Amino acid sequence: MSARRLTRRNLLLGTAALAPLLAGRAHAFGEKNRFIPAVARHKGRWDTRLSGLRRITWELQRRTSVEVVPDARPFALSSPDLFEYPFLYFGGEGEFPPLEEAEVANLRRYLTYGGFMLADANDASDGAGFDASFRREMARVLPQSPLAEVPAKHVVFKSFFLLDAAPGRVLNKPQLMGCNLGKRAAVLYSQNDLAGAWSRNESGDYEFDVSPGGEPQRELAVRLGVNVCMYALCLDYKDDAVHLPLILNKRR
Repeated sequence: MSARRLTRRNLLLGTAALAPLLAGRAHAFGEKNRFIPAVARHKGRWDTRLSGLRRITWELQRRTSVEVVPDARPFALSSPDLFEYPFLYFGGEGEFPPLEEAEVANLRRYLTYGGFMLADANDASDGAGFDASFRREMARVLPQSPLAEVPAKHVVFKSFFLLDAAPGRVLNKPQLMGCNLGKRAAVLYSQNDLAGAWSRNESGDYEFDVSPGGEPQRELAVRLGVNVCMYALCLDYKDDAVHLPLILNKRR
C-alpha cells in the first residue's frame, strides 16, 4: 500500500466541499482519526442494534490498530452530518415507510462521494419485512447499481481476517449482497442480522443466541464485522496482498 493511502475519510472531505449543502462543513471528519459508526435513523425500527455497533467498535480497536470512539451516532438520512462519517449502518426490524426524496438524494450523494453503508436485516427477513423495504429504497437510491451477490473472492473477506462465510445471528443466506460504484462496494447488505451477533446487554452478556453454529458462528460474525469496518475505512486495498503478514497470524 502506498504511504499516502486513499481513505474514504479523505475522499469525502475532498469532495464534500463541492456539494452546496455541505458548504462550510468540511472543517473536520467526525473526531479526527477515530472510527465512529453513524446510524441511519429512518421511520421504522432503526435502533434495535446500537449496543452491537458499540461492541464492534470495541472489537475493532482490540483486534487492530484502529482508534475508535465506542459509540453509535444516529442521523437522519437527509442530514449533512453524514458526510463527517465514512461508515453508515442502516438496520431495522420489519417494514419501514418509503424514504423522503431529500433522504434519497442525500444518501445517493453520500455513497457517490465515497461513503460506505452496511445494511443489516435485524429481522433476518427475505422478501418481506426489512428486506422488502430496503430493496425498494436501494432501487431508488442507486437505480443503476442493483444489489448483487458479493463473490467469495471479494476483498472484504480478506481485509483483515481471511473468511469464507458471512454469518450473523443466523445463517439464512450464505453470502452478502452489495451495490458497486465503479470497483468499490458502496453498500454491503446482510440478511443474517450481523449486529445481532455482536449485541450485548448492560450486564455484558450477549443479547441473542446464535444459530445454527453457536459461539463459533458468533466469532465469525465478529471477524466479518471487523473486516467490514476495515474495508469501509480504506479504498485502496489490493486483492492479492491485503495485510498479508497480519492475516496469516490471525487465521487461527
